[in-house]
Amino acid sequence: QVQLVESGGGLVQAGGSLRLSCAASGRTFSNTWMGWFRQALGKEREFVAAIGARANSTYYTNSVKGRFTIFRDNAKNTVYLQMNSLKPEDTAVYYCAAETTGTLQDGTRWGYWGQGTQVTVSS
Repeated sequence: QVQLVESGGGLVQAGGSLRLSCAASGRTFSNTWMGWFRQALGKEREFVAAIGARANSTYYTNSVKGRFTIFRDNAKNTVYLQMNSLKPEDTAVYYCAAETTGTLQDGTRWGYWGQGTQVTVSS
């Protein structure tokens, strides 16, 4: 059974940092894209970041560029999202995703999802 399990969410003050982790099990994702999406209360899910199989390609939504960094450890079958300079508008449930068959920003094309981890940024 394939599972993606996120961890690392929590409550942080504006300007603070958090590191999210997503550990995959059941199969290896070392040769696929992995990514992060988020969904704020009352809003649609949005793309945050993605990383290619060899980690030589990364993409970010404009609102997090320069503040968030996505990286992966294929030996651990894990992808991370380092979030710095957090803002209240970053508050959302963050979801890990793996293996897309389409454009990175299209959540419907990703095949595997985690259960989500809550990130709350207080002002």
